[in-house]
Amino acid sequence: MAKLLELDGVWAGYGEATVLEDISFTLEPGASLALLGRNGMGKTTLLATLMGAARQTKGSLRFDGHDLKAVASHRRAHAGLGWVPQERDIFASLSVEENLTVVARPGPWDLKKVYATFPRLQERRANMGNQLSGGEQQMLAMGRALMLNPRLLLLDEPLEGLAPLIAQELLGVIAQMVAEGSMGVILVEQHAHQILPITRQALILERGRIVHQGDSEALAADPAMLDRWLGVAAH
Repeated sequence: MAKLLELDGVWAGYGEATVLEDISFTLEPGASLALLGRNGMGKTTLLATLMGAARQTKGSLRFDGHDLKAVASHRRAHAGLGWVPQERDIFASLSVEENLTVVARPGPWDLKKVYATFPRLQERRANMGNQLSGGEQQMLAMGRALMLNPRLLLLDEPLEGLAPLIAQELLGVIAQMVAEGSMGVILVEQHAHQILPITRQALILERGRIVHQGDSEALAADPAMLDRWLGVAAH
């Protein structure tokens, strides 16, 4: 069986600026990865590179056995990559339901399943995107990505700026998706203690380079490592 994702010696950035250097790791189908690091260390750029929004200058990037380097960003979504960026990028002038159906692709994630996962979206289905709270917008951004029925879901700080109750609700949804194992998940989050318990693998970036990769549970139990690279203990 082909690896879901394979990066081998990838360098990437924006314009002439290099942000990522010599990034190598693999993900199996259905795997989950906590992507950690202090602010500005390259986490978002790594997701952008996977989606074709940053410029890959060296190395090999393969998804489901296929080389992605020359594949346009929108075609990567069609190939099975789903991305929820920090900015959410929902369509403000479309209704909730239109936001979801405009990108829908065949698969287990349909309107019924998204509404069952996020009942608040069903309640707000006729509201425009710009009429939603921050938490509802994040739910919509996640729901829209799921309607693509991706093989790999990229989540860039999905809990940022949300009220604690909403953040816990979304974390529970992500944990359930990881547990089901029907798609791979790469999850970027500032607070390691929130996502290490729900992911299987962890990777830490420092100045655009991988400084640690291994088992999430082992990293969660290593306060010295967390403090060294993230400036935080486990809690």
